[in-house]
Amino acid sequence: MHLFYTPDIEGDIYTLNADESRHCVRVLRLGAGEAVSLVDGKGTWYEGVIERAEVRGCEIRITDRRELYGRRNFHLHLAVAPTKNIDRIEWMLEKCTEMGIDEITLLHAAHSERKVVKEERLEKVIVAAMKQSLKAYLPRLNPMTDFRQLVTSCREPHKFIAHCNEGDKKRLDEVYRPGEDVVILIGPEGDFSEEEVVLARHHGFVSVTLGTSRLRTETAGIVACHSIDFMNRV
Repeated sequence: MHLFYTPDIEGDIYTLNADESRHCVRVLRLGAGEAVSLVDGKGTWYEGVIERAEVRGCEIRITDRRELYGRRNFHLHLAVAPTKNIDRIEWMLEKCTEMGIDEITLLHAAHSERKVVKEERLEKVIVAAMKQSLKAYLPRLNPMTDFRQLVTSCREPHKFIAHCNEGDKKRLDEVYRPGEDVVILIGPEGDFSEEEVVLARHHGFVSVTLGTSRLRTETAGIVACHSIDFMNRV
C-alpha cells in the first residue's frame, strides 16, 4: 500500500505536491493506472488511481473516500517538556503517533532543559508516523507553552500530572474512565517542581504514577499514551 498525506485535498482530481510527487514517481516508481491511498489528516481516507505520473505534479483521480476513518471515542492530549537531546522527543512523538494520540503540547516547565524547538521538524516526524501506521488523523502539535498557562486553561474532564515527588499518587487505571477525554502532563528530566505540582492540583489535576521505576521523559510519555490506549481497548 502506498499512502500519501494530502491535507488540502478537494474534489475528484488531486495533484500531489512536489515532494510527494517526487517520492511517488522517482522513489516508488509508480506510474499511470496504479492504485494509491491518501489521507487528509482530518479523518478521511481516500482511494485513487494515478492519472498522470509527473515529478512536478502527480495527478490522482479519487475513486473512493471513507470519512471518520479510525475515529476514536476519546481525545488523548499529552503535554510534555522537550528533552535537551531533541532526538529522544522525536522518537517519542513517532511512537505515540503510531499507537494513537490526538494532541501534543510542548511544555516549558521550571526545570526544562530546552526552551526552543523546531516545530517544522517535529511535524514531519508526526506526519511520517501517521502514514507509516496507516492513520487518517494527524495529531495536533501545539507550540511551546508555559506550564502555568497550560494548567489554567485545560478543560478535559480527566487531568493528570505524572511526577516522582513525594505524596499520594494514583495509578491511571484507578482514576481514568475509558471513553473520556484526558490530558497528561509529563515533566522534564529534573521533574516538575513542588510548586508546579501544587499549582496543577489546585486547578484540578490529579497526581499519578506510571509505575515503580523512574522513567526518562520520553519513556514516560510513551507509557502514558499506551496506558490510555490500552484501557480504551479492553
